[in-house]
Formats: sequence, structure tokens, C-alpha cells
Amino acid sequence: MKFINIGLIASISFFSCAPHSSLLTNKGIPSVKGKINKLIAESDLGVSIGIKVISIEDDKTLYELNSNKLFMPASNNKLYTCAAALHYLGRDHIFKTTILKNNNDLVLKGGGDPDLSIEQLDSLAHATAEIVEDVNTLYLDATLLDSMHYGNGWMWDEGSWWYAAPIGALSVNDNCIDFHIEPGKLGQPAIIDHFPKTEYISRSNKTTTVDSNIELKKLKIERDWVGRTNHFSMTGEIAISDSSDTLQRNIHDPTLFTGTLFKESLGKYGVQVGQIKRGTKIDDLETIAIHNSDPLLASATNLMNESDNLTAEIFIKIIGRGHKIQGNWKDGLDSVKTLLSDSAGIDTARLRLVDGSGVSRYNLTSPDQLTRFLKWSFQSKYKDDFISTLATGGNKNGTMEKRLEKEGNLVRAKTGGLSGVSNLSGYIFSPKHGPLAFSILISGYTGSSYQAIQLQNKIVQMFAHD
Repeated sequence: MKFINIGLIASISFFSCAPHSSLLTNKGIPSVKGKINKLIAESDLGVSIGIKVISIEDDKTLYELNSNKLFMPASNNKLYTCAAALHYLGRDHIFKTTILKNNNDLVLKGGGDPDLSIEQLDSLAHATAEIVEDVNTLYLDATLLDSMHYGNGWMWDEGSWWYAAPIGALSVNDNCIDFHIEPGKLGQPAIIDHFPKTEYISRSNKTTTVDSNIELKKLKIERDWVGRTNHFSMTGEIAISDSSDTLQRNIHDPTLFTGTLFKESLGKYGVQVGQIKRGTKIDDLETIAIHNSDPLLASATNLMNESDNLTAEIFIKIIGRGHKIQGNWKDGLDSVKTLLSDSAGIDTARLRLVDGSGVSRYNLTSPDQLTRFLKWSFQSKYKDDFISTLATGGNKNGTMEKRLEKEGNLVRAKTGGLSGVSNLSGYIFSPKHGPLAFSILISGYTGSSYQAIQLQNKIVQMFAHD
């Protein structure tokens, strides 16, 4: 009896430090449960945590905590989006950007290419310039997708950040301007160049280059998003010893942005354009140039590694495109839910999907739903393609670059973050337990996500090296 009392006292002592009373009753195999509970208690996060880890081979739950509780998935939403794109569109789907002609009028028709580059758009202009000499009207056709540029629940003050770029069937350079920054002479403005060079934007540089030993006023580049213009204000300070940097800021109106850049490229090749209009109110069109994107799998890999929100939303809208309707969020998301319900066996009445990227705070899902979905994906015909899109530990091309570097190929995962939210879900190839599906969702903190990320890393490392 004395031995039992000592054990009870020790147990109470351990859990008195833990921020989660649910650690007393959560499930898991004993060897795993004790280790993860200790990691959680030692993290002293005092936040909402939901975790589930399952064996893919036998569906055994190795660990769970609040696994049916709903959390904001942030970019873990892209797991659903990526699989749906592979299912409905296929790994070899091509996005076509087309130039059509009728007499002296042209149509630039968007095919929803999420990765169209300035160089590729310029190549289309060069090919066009070899066929036409002048253009009366350049029509911009972005009707493949609807005209809703921002998702349901996107914060009104997301502003000019790269991750909140507007969505459109005619998009180029992530619908952003790249600003290249380096120190100027002491007391003078920073040297700020931008790409692409275009009259579509205006700018004012009120920055200052200062001595390296003073406290800096943060250098900012902000678009006038409140006024819905493309004027960029540059303020703040840069130390004279600072190295160069590049910042991306989004633009207003992707259709007109892409059309203006195309018009400017035509001018470079000697073709003058009289005017630009939206729509395609001309008949008897002749196709004179086409740019074919890389296969969808390449865009999906970029989506998952760099967490590209524009790509996610274009995928969703194109999935939602019927034969007689424009691509839109509602129909696309309904198709995603159908896939989750019919194929992965998930009760979609118990989750909420309002966009494809996870930018919206209206999205809600649970660790149980994510691991169920990951298990299904692992056993589906899309298995190899889906897993290939996920970043390995330490992947140099995205959000896993500085995480789980030693674990490398033992981990394939998707990060997810919003203010006060840090998530990690994916696969662990455990030497002891075999392939595992896991989801670790953390929310409710203020300030840095460092502690949440460290906890996630430690849990993954435990399975990867067990």
C-alpha cells in the first residue's frame, strides 16, 4: 500500500505542472503516452493542443489528445486541397494561357496558371509580335474563374502581404511586385529597385540609410490597399552595413496587372496597343499563341513546400468549375467535402471549409479528421504523388527549411501558421512503428510560435528515432 501511495503522489506531482487536465485521461500506448505527456507538461505552453498519431498499417492509435476538438487548420487546409486537385484535375492537368486574334483586336485569355512568370508572359508577347503589327483593343478574359478576389473570412486588414494576393484566372508573378532593397549612402534613401518594371504601380521612397549602431525604425513597404490603388509607400530605416534583401508585395486587380504587363511587353517588341478592355465581346477568334504550364503536380509541389495560397485557391476554383459556370469557391469546396466524405470516410458536418489555403479563420478541422484523411491518402492511388508534394525535414525550398533537418526523409509534413496558431501534420516513417499519420494542432498563444514549434519537433523526433 505504501508503494501505491508513493506512485500516486509522484503522479500528482508530475501532472500538477501540466497545463492540460486532459493529460490525465488521454489515450495512447503507455510507452508513448508517458513520453509525450511529459514533453507537453515541460513545454508549459498553457494553450489549446490537439494531437493524434496513428499507425497506417493497423489503424492503431499510438497517441491522442483532444483529437476530436476543432482547431483552425491554417495551411494544413492545403492537405485537403492538394489531394482534391490530384483527384479531380489529375497530376498532368495543364493550365493554358492563350492569345487569340480577330482582325486588329487581341484577347489575352487566362487559364488559371498559378505559376505564370513574367518571362513566360513576355514570351507570349514576343510570339504575338511576330504575327501582328498593331492592336486596336486588347481584351482581357479572366472569366474562367469568378471575380471574387478574396476568400470568405480573410481579414480585412491582411493588406499588401504576399500571402494575401488576390485570386484570378489571369495571374502572373504571384500577383506581386518584388522589391529589391539595399543601403544607400549614409543619410540618403535606401536603394530600392522593383520587378517587374511597369507603369502599373507608383511609389514613394521616404526611407533613410543610417549608421549601424542606432536603433532602427523598421523599413516598411506598404501598398495603399485601403484605397485599392497600386501606390507603394516606402518608409523606415536601413543600416548602412545591412545586406540586400527582397520583399514581395501584392497588387490590386490581377487581371489588369497581367494585361498591362502584356501590353508593355508588346510595346517593347514594336506593337502598340490602343486600349485595354475586360471581356471577350468579339467572335471568330483565331488562336495565335499558347503558353502551356508545367503539369499540375509541379504546381502542387510548390503549393505544399512554399505554402502558396494563390495556388491553393486557384485549384479550388478550377475544381469548382462546371461546364456552364465559372470556377468558384463554393462548388470547389463542395467537391472537396464530397471527396473527404465518400473516399476518406470523414463526417464533413463536423468540419468547416471556407477556402483552400487556410488563410481564413473560419476554417475548422480536428487532428482526428486530418489523420483519417492522411491514412486514406497513403493508401489511395494518389499515394506516391501526394507524398512527393510534402516537404521532407530540412527541405531547402520552403517552410520546413529549418525544421527536423536530421530527420530528413523520415518526415513528410505540412506546416500551418496564423497569428496564435501553429500546426504540423503529415507522415513519420518510424523505424519501430512503421509509417504513421500524425497531426499536432496548437492554438491560443500570443507572441512567438517558437515554443509550439519546438514541441511539435520533439514529438516528431521521438517517433522518428524510436
